[in-house]
Amino acid sequence: MKYTRLGDLLIGTGVINHDQLQQALAIQKKKGQRLGETLVSEGIITERQLIDALTMQLGIDYVDLTDVNINPDMTKLVSKNIAKRYSVVPVRTSGDDLYLAMSDPLNFIAAEEVKASSRKHIIPMIATQSSIDHAISALYDTEGAKRAIREMQKEGIRKPSYAIGTQTSKLSDEDSTQAPSIRLVDNIIERGISDRASDIHIEPQEDRVTVRLRIDGILHNVFKIPKELQPSLTSRIKIMCGMDVTERRVPQDGRAVVRLHMKEVDLRASTLPTVHGEKIVLRILDRDQRMDTAEGLGFYGDNLDRYNALLENHQGIVLVVGPTGSGKSSTLYAMVQHLNTEAVNIVTLEDPVEYNIEGVNQVQIDEKTGTTFASGLRAVLRQDPDIISVGEIRDTETADIAMRAAVTGHLVFSTVHTSDAISTLDRLDDIDVPPYMVATALKGIISQRLLRRICPNCRHAYTPSPNELESLGMDPDAKDITFYRGEGCSECFNTGYQGRTVAAEILHVTPRLSRAIHDRSSRDEFTAAVSASGFHPIAENCRDLVLKGITTSDEVLRTVFTAE
Repeated sequence: MKYTRLGDLLIGTGVINHDQLQQALAIQKKKGQRLGETLVSEGIITERQLIDALTMQLGIDYVDLTDVNINPDMTKLVSKNIAKRYSVVPVRTSGDDLYLAMSDPLNFIAAEEVKASSRKHIIPMIATQSSIDHAISALYDTEGAKRAIREMQKEGIRKPSYAIGTQTSKLSDEDSTQAPSIRLVDNIIERGISDRASDIHIEPQEDRVTVRLRIDGILHNVFKIPKELQPSLTSRIKIMCGMDVTERRVPQDGRAVVRLHMKEVDLRASTLPTVHGEKIVLRILDRDQRMDTAEGLGFYGDNLDRYNALLENHQGIVLVVGPTGSGKSSTLYAMVQHLNTEAVNIVTLEDPVEYNIEGVNQVQIDEKTGTTFASGLRAVLRQDPDIISVGEIRDTETADIAMRAAVTGHLVFSTVHTSDAISTLDRLDDIDVPPYMVATALKGIISQRLLRRICPNCRHAYTPSPNELESLGMDPDAKDITFYRGEGCSECFNTGYQGRTVAAEILHVTPRLSRAIHDRSSRDEFTAAVSASGFHPIAENCRDLVLKGITTSDEVLRTVFTAE
């Protein structure tokens, strides 16, 4: 069969045009990448379009790793180090042949390395990078954890003895010299990082310990650990995160830094005594994660305009509200990053500092040393700030100082735990912030939720039922309406979702609304002032996201409408 160059093949099938090819070739020359990698990274084509082209070009089979049960014995043929270094997964053997899933089937060095280690003839197969990452995590980290568990059981339960240090921990790559409990914890953390989890939950139960990962806001079971190994597991995590190993009766907090694949990841640890032992939650914070813009978070259209208008204020306070896990901190970071220039002095008070922003003075709240939001805010006001970001307003003292800072020439950002924009005003009243202060200082409120995005690779359209339309507050008799959902594929690990987006409502405090707040106007007058400000409830934004095919009606009902 005549070999066709990838660029010519993509043009011939109508996937790209000549101008796009020339653009990609110019970028490829600068970055030294393969053409396919450049086309995907620049968003010119999708990874699946590249795979389809490569299968045609090279005559190599595609394998959906989420639909394949890989024998754990495959790890004996290809080591974890080789699999991760070259992004390859051993799928199966047939006689002397080893079928190898590869994200880059043209990587002949990888094929030769696997051939030398396995002593098998390599038959390459092509798979998506995300499915390979997931398969490596499931195959090697899960099997590594199981081996560590077997070794711990074989050795018997003994008192763990580890050196306490403050240096960055490097996650072990199946180092047999490491204690089994260390390798078990490392495999759990590495699985969480590889699967893009935001949190790792280690939950003791009566007869076992369950490990769950929160991915895109949803918890998934990944490990079950024998109950007798719980003390060693807990002790290792406590020592790693600088907590008191001997204290089991009170909650503790700790931190650690781990290095994985040449990048550092922060872990924030929290323990909670339960009837079956200490529950541990590890929050994963990627230091290298890019600060999202408003558009990257999911603001668009009228909401994006209103968001940008709030950032044009030079003084006053802007509040971001919503329940825990609604992305408030990410929005604060996006605001600070947007306003971060050499001309302004920005100071943040955070608990904890999740991501470092160059040029911004970030302060870690530590109540043990007396650095609270209130005391920290007082100190910040003596530092000649232009912009202040307060992680959370929890009490009257913090609210009072923040409001006074906002009316004395500072631009203040903060968060409040409330269900929607309007109830934020009631919350401020509950913590005794005077109405005149709110009316003078408050410039706007952003209320938001995080919704899972439909996977773009398996999204398909369907006609919603009358009941589904009615559940979203739409006309059940409406015709020609299309909704979307994901069928599940290798890109989204068969969940139908990939990533998350913001659903929001933004309230601008206009002069009319400010007077209504100041005068404690009647509900009707207040509602009229809110409507006149151009306010659109979050339900409208959610319906628009469903109609645009960004999220599903089920996700909206689960996340937003059930809270009302």
